Amino acid sequence: MKKIGFVDYYLSEWHANNYPAWISEACEKRGLEYKVAYAWAELDVSPIDNVNTAQWCEKYGAEKCETLEELCQKSDVIVILAPSNPEKHLDYARVALKYGKRTYIDKTFAPDYKTALEIFDLGEKHGAPFFSTSALRYADELDAVEAPKQMIVMGGGSNLPEYAVHMAEMVVKKLGTGIKEVTATPHGTQWFISVNYGDGRIATMIYGTRMHYTLYMASAEKEAWKEVVSPFFPKLIGDMLNFFETGAVSFDTEQTKEVIKLCEMTLSAVNSPTVTVKA
Repeated sequence: MKKIGFVDYYLSEWHANNYPAWISEACEKRGLEYKVAYAWAELDVSPIDNVNTAQWCEKYGAEKCETLEELCQKSDVIVILAPSNPEKHLDYARVALKYGKRTYIDKTFAPDYKTALEIFDLGEKHGAPFFSTSALRYADELDAVEAPKQMIVMGGGSNLPEYAVHMAEMVVKKLGTGIKEVTATPHGTQWFISVNYGDGRIATMIYGTRMHYTLYMASAEKEAWKEVVSPFFPKLIGDMLNFFETGAVSFDTEQTKEVIKLCEMTLSAVNSPTVTVKA
């Protein structure tokens, strides 16, 4: 049995509460043996529901670690969570990646592009394989059109800074790297965000707090409208386990840097509506 260590800003949040069961289900399907065995959180009490680390560990069958270093020493592989607090990822990575163990870092990977590059530098320095992604990368609906040139992604969430990563991940997965400029225009409570690669590839991200994730993709040969309804989170967990087994990431990690660059450009554009933000 390989032991997973969960690192979080605070436990008892949506990702930490759901990943253990999905990991168990994925292991059963694949004949693997992984267990969330250790957990450490910077804040002992979750601000969401007042559940503390010891209570969370008791519920999910994990051992509470007193320090992040203890967790890293004991774990075979590491999952850095804090999905709502990406500003914490660099500090956690500074400790965890020193151990050279295979590590998954939850979305949003980093709060800005500079920090993203710092984490990549740490991984290279310590020879620590890691990857990060939004679960929306695994939406089956993205397979409807091969090599599109045009894309519209609609999506929601309680706030744009935290949830922009989901739209950005889908855009970068399909259109690739090389974004040149971003412009944001408010439409009531919604934002229309134009993404231009400068070579014919274009995307529009439409954000509204209550919007369901929906895609439009078009190539010269085909177009498709798709509401995202596929089970993308279990597919993320499956890919995470494959990475823990092999150390190989299933996509080009330059895309992770591009996703964070797009998120940063998007938020800059939103802060200066109708002003074009250059890469």
